[in-house]
Amino acid sequence: MTASVFIDGAVGTTGLEIVERLQGRDEFSLIVLDDDRRKNADARREAFHSADFAVLCLPDDAAREAVTLAADASVRIIDASTAHRVADGWVYGFPEVCGRDAVASACRVSNPGCYSTGFIALVAPLVRAGLLPADWPYTCNAVSGYSGGGKAMIARFEADPDIAWRGYALGLGHKHVPEMQRWCDLATAPLFTPAVIPAHRGMVVEVPLPLSAMSGAAAPDALRAHLRDFYAGSNVVRLGEQPDGEILLRGSMQPSDRLELHVLASSDCSQARLVAVLDNLGKGASGAAVQNLNLMAGLPETAGLRV
Repeated sequence: MTASVFIDGAVGTTGLEIVERLQGRDEFSLIVLDDDRRKNADARREAFHSADFAVLCLPDDAAREAVTLAADASVRIIDASTAHRVADGWVYGFPEVCGRDAVASACRVSNPGCYSTGFIALVAPLVRAGLLPADWPYTCNAVSGYSGGGKAMIARFEADPDIAWRGYALGLGHKHVPEMQRWCDLATAPLFTPAVIPAHRGMVVEVPLPLSAMSGAAAPDALRAHLRDFYAGSNVVRLGEQPDGEILLRGSMQPSDRLELHVLASSDCSQARLVAVLDNLGKGASGAAVQNLNLMAGLPETAGLRV
């Protein structure tokens, strides 16, 4: 049986990549609005009422409006915006961490943020297992390709090749922080320092750990072993091999829906670095949405993904 999917915001970066992953798949048929109707409320309402599933690839306010338009429809929704990531009544769409069954049975799923995906993948399993303290003031340093900023950011970087690094969220209020804190069960919000680099796609998220100063923290080998075991059943998230001196993020990175984790440590094991490497448009956005859609539709989790 073919399920109908309406992508509200299909002309944006995330929406276009979702369309690319779904095109040619017999399990889904896409509901597409013409350019002159895609912002029309009545046309969108009709699409929501006609669809089995909808994926919102919209700014936060527009995503909330879309949920209102779909309020009395039976459509099941995946929201790729920030609007509902800590909202009651929504399942957080990180199946490896929050449960595949929870996603599969949900009517409303919030897609994780790209940076949040790396941070939560590293920290949540370790805090929940008691291997890292929940009350530690964590920091998170991350760099992303410029495609994560949408069309305006893409245009800016491609028009100005002299930009080598762009630090932002300087007021320490990045929109991903609430979900990072909540889904890792942390007592305080992490100190998050994101930046954009002149690569189209790709992302590295790092959490430094001064283990010798952290009461109750486990040794690096125990952290590594737990992450390996925790994600053993996943074809998307995996613990990477120990790097030989460096971890590279290449400007020529090809689309990928994988998430690779590393636990690096000093020779005396007093310090560690948790590192996640992913495609910000893959497991960080479009790939995660398709993975959630697969689960909700009762299909193989990795169908149509690049893993």
